[in-house]
Amino acid sequence: MDVFSSVLAFMWLVYFWDTYLSSRQHKVYENVRKLPDELESVIDQTNFEKARNYALDRSSYGFWHGLYSQCESTFILCFNGIPLLWMLSGKLLESMGLSEDREITHSLLFIVLGGVISTILSLPWSLYSTFVIEERHGFNKMTLGFYLKDLVKKFVVTQLITIPLISLIIYVIQIGGDYFFVYAWAMIFVFLLIIMHVYPEYIAPLFDKYTPLPDGELKSKIEELASSLKFPLKKLFVVEGSKRSAHSNAYLYGFHKNKRIVLYDTLLEDYSPVEKTEPESTKEDDKGDQAVGDETETAPQTKPEKKKIGCNNDEVVAILGHELGHWKFSHTLKQLAISQVSILFSFFLFGKLMNQSILFSAFGFVDVQPILIKLLIVFSYIFSPINEVESVLVNLMTRRFEYQADEFSVGLGKRDNLKMALLKLFKDNSGFPVDDWLYSICHLSHPSLLERVRAMDRIKYKSE
Repeated sequence: MDVFSSVLAFMWLVYFWDTYLSSRQHKVYENVRKLPDELESVIDQTNFEKARNYALDRSSYGFWHGLYSQCESTFILCFNGIPLLWMLSGKLLESMGLSEDREITHSLLFIVLGGVISTILSLPWSLYSTFVIEERHGFNKMTLGFYLKDLVKKFVVTQLITIPLISLIIYVIQIGGDYFFVYAWAMIFVFLLIIMHVYPEYIAPLFDKYTPLPDGELKSKIEELASSLKFPLKKLFVVEGSKRSAHSNAYLYGFHKNKRIVLYDTLLEDYSPVEKTEPESTKEDDKGDQAVGDETETAPQTKPEKKKIGCNNDEVVAILGHELGHWKFSHTLKQLAISQVSILFSFFLFGKLMNQSILFSAFGFVDVQPILIKLLIVFSYIFSPINEVESVLVNLMTRRFEYQADEFSVGLGKRDNLKMALLKLFKDNSGFPVDDWLYSICHLSHPSLLERVRAMDRIKYKSE
């Protein structure tokens, strides 16, 4: 069996394995119809059934989307889609008065064209996911205009990040000699550190509004918790994720002694955006001014009833106790270190394979074998068996980290609040609390809700 046939066979082998795993999980959604006893205090049978239906819809969508993606990838490979795109980008380069021999420029045009084609091909699936499935279950908050504007911004930002990085990698490989893999890894590491700082500060605000958490009980409790753990908290933000989705989240970011915490507004039960206060003398005129605006927003004279979602202050603090557990145990640094070892090793192996012409001629590149194409074929196809094994090992590690972070929050005396917070978030997000064990190990970075709740119940401390 030649290289191309072997790669294609492995692709389908992985697809059938993933489909088998997904079918096991789908059967869990179909067969688990009774609400687990541990959840009865916060989720009723009606909401459990809603979560089950949402999971079934997502699972069915995943099956058809996965089948389409697999057939699309096979079609592209079998009909020389990659060589054709490289040739097309070369023709466009010539039409602009530039030579095809300009490898870096040619490669960047190939990336942009590939990005455009990929975005167009995936658009129907993304639209269906957002405006049919998410809409049906009450999570989508976007209009079509907002979605398309968001899509364009994401594409532009992705290209602005990808283009300089790929340019540098190609250049380093061209001039790096026998030890190019060390220089390429070092450059990617520095680039990643820069992005980790730049993204939350300058890129993320392009998509969502970030505002400081207002003074109050929640802010005081978070600052007290951070101080007790010597966490160098500098800023607390709330991101208005509710304009995009009803799903909730929270995360930490920042280097060394410049840490920030970000809470999604959908996570906070009692949060409402801070409004600018108008002078007393203008308040009487506000009603007249409002009448000129959007009537759909001003017509109701009574305050609409607010649906109780999210967590109360103590529960939010318990969730942050979990996140601070990740910080305390240096989970992010450990994951970063492991990923960097993986990148360095991958570039080392790439160096051993990049001059094996038979690998790339099997994919239709006989006369010309540019560095970008070598990177694409080796990292996406030749390394796919390694990537599959690595993915499972990383999931096992991150699942262990989640248990450790839960244990840390429990150790802070927040067992009940953390359990209640997780239960509420699963209810708000229509999360299904039961997973097939094999599917979970291979695909999920977090244990199931029931696994986490039961693990917390087993934790014993001397004070208890």
